[in-house]
Amino acid sequence: MQTAIILVAFFFVSLVTNITGPLIPDLIRAFDLSLTTAALLPFAFFAAYAVTSIPAGLLVELRGETPVLVGACLVVLAGSLLVSSLPLYPTAIVAVFLTGVGIAGLQVTLSPLLRAAGGEENFAFNSVLGQIVFGSASFASPLVYSHMVGRFALPWVSIYWLFAGIAVAMVGLFSLVRFPRIARHDGEMVGATSAHVALLRSPRVWLYFIGIFCYVGLEQSLANWMSQYLASAHGLDARTVGAHAVAGFWGAMTTGCLLGLVLLKLADSRAILVGFGVAAFVTLTTALFGSTAMAVFAFPLCGFALSIMWSVIFALALNSVREHHGTFAGILCTGIVGGALVPLAVGRLGDAFGLRAGLSLLYLPLLYVLSIGIWARPSATARPE
Repeated sequence: MQTAIILVAFFFVSLVTNITGPLIPDLIRAFDLSLTTAALLPFAFFAAYAVTSIPAGLLVELRGETPVLVGACLVVLAGSLLVSSLPLYPTAIVAVFLTGVGIAGLQVTLSPLLRAAGGEENFAFNSVLGQIVFGSASFASPLVYSHMVGRFALPWVSIYWLFAGIAVAMVGLFSLVRFPRIARHDGEMVGATSAHVALLRSPRVWLYFIGIFCYVGLEQSLANWMSQYLASAHGLDARTVGAHAVAGFWGAMTTGCLLGLVLLKLADSRAILVGFGVAAFVTLTTALFGSTAMAVFAFPLCGFALSIMWSVIFALALNSVREHHGTFAGILCTGIVGGALVPLAVGRLGDAFGLRAGLSLLYLPLLYVLSIGIWARPSATARPE
């Protein structure tokens, strides 16, 4: 029962996290936004994510899991009700920031809780199951929004009413269920100042931080801008064709994760990262410079090519230091701020030179991620330099 509720929560997290991309074309029309001002919406969400992750982890250690889970859902509820009741651009920015704060709190709490609720012996299986649930919600989120188009006057407002209802239900579930108190290993604890200082002095740590920054920026830029690109460059309906492309992107990413599990048993993770990076280069180029039909086909395939990158970069990073893995994981997760800054840069370049030029910026983070597969030297006994 506890594991099932945690998986439902993962579904909710993904549903909220991946709705921004399909909403952007409607918000551009509704508020007459430039690409840069539209990009402030995903910026607000991931900026909240970046500044909340470490404090949320500390709060969990001080207060326990259930209060943080309930509080996080209440913050999501507040953000959803704000934009639903007052659908204006400034309130949308504040609401997206609040939902980012709440979702970060949920994300930080749920993964360790999944290990405790399902048992350490089942954690690998449950983690994969959680990834599948997360990917399923990412696939469903744009389709839910597309379904609302034509049924509601302001479908982007209606989606937040839906989120508010789910948040209330999640508060009820978290309040009723007694979750186990987690006994953390030393490597899972947020380290002292000395641990942060030791890690931040290591060039290796910064190289992997940049890798996470680049990956999340690449992923979120594609998810947030492909719908608008298909509309502006090819004249396609962003609410239907664009939303379905975003759904296909997340669906292909889930499929790629499943294939990646098999490949990682058969080959070196660095070689797999390089291979998937080359595939991402090909699919991105086809999406940006191919015909309309090729773009519609290639954008979702980008999700498949990106699918294993997060987990491989994270694993290579943690396997490159000997200790303070919990602290290092917190530093790496702060790199999620790439999901705020890179889409904003794409939007700014898009305003100046067109969205194709803006999205071409993504070759830079992609090449950096690909390079990790060449220079990474993981070792269980490695120390920060």
